[in-house]
Amino acid sequence: MPSYSYRAPCCSLILDFNQQQLQAIHWQTATSETLPKLTGYWAQQLDAYFSGKLQTFNYPPSSTGTEFQQRVWQAIANIPYGQVATYGDIARILGSAARAVGQACGKNPLPIIIPCHRVVSANGLGGFSLSNNPFELNIKRWLLAHEGATW
Repeated sequence: MPSYSYRAPCCSLILDFNQQQLQAIHWQTATSETLPKLTGYWAQQLDAYFSGKLQTFNYPPSSTGTEFQQRVWQAIANIPYGQVATYGDIARILGSAARAVGQACGKNPLPIIIPCHRVVSANGLGGFSLSNNPFELNIKRWLLAHEGATW
């Protein structure tokens, strides 16, 4: 599975592909010097998003998750740019529990593309990528601010 690096304004990303299909995006604290730089379609899409010109990625949620995870990821993909929904909001839509929605959000292999940063806690920011790691929470804050979202 080839991987490529991309330098975003908020962090560095590593994108994994399988036969030209985007499979996963990973957060990195520093740009990888060993991986080739991302070019082509996905570099253009990410450049457009980070410049504020692209608000919705036309890409299906990953098919690698469970049926429930895929339902959560589809619900997340439907949250409009610049808006947020709570874990409880999505749980009510899906007839599930907020904790299960949070766990599925944390398993999202395509953050930014499937905008799990738009899912927040009823009492504040919530976690990000199954973590309360300050590095990842700062990325979530940055992405929400970039989109002009309030929570």
